Amino acid sequence: QVQLVESGGGLVQAGGSLRLSCAASGGTFSRYTMGWFRQAPGKEREFVAAISWVGRITSYGDFAGGKFTISRDNANNTVYLQMNSLKPEDTAVYYCAADPAPYSENYHSRANSFDYWGQGTQVTVSS
Repeated sequence: QVQLVESGGGLVQAGGSLRLSCAASGGTFSRYTMGWFRQAPGKEREFVAAISWVGRITSYGDFAGGKFTISRDNANNTVYLQMNSLKPEDTAVYYCAADPAPYSENYHSRANSFDYWGQGTQVTVSS
């Protein structure tokens, strides 16, 4: 079983950038498809990005539009989410998730496809 801990959230002005990190432990990190989701108050959890086992394949939610980049460092058991050109509507709790199944674009765009979740990190974008 893998444990996930997110970090890097905070308060940023519109147009700014943040880099989220998710450190994994307790499993073979390179054998997990990793994903990022976000949830704003009163809204459903929303797909942000996913990355395959060795990082060759990535996918993004429609809103990501070149603003967000997911990457992973299997040597350090960490997945990242670089977020640029942030807007107030990007304000949410951002969650890291892991799934042992091989990457599948449609399957891993759904939150219920992931078995393991971090506690989330708050991102607040001020206008």
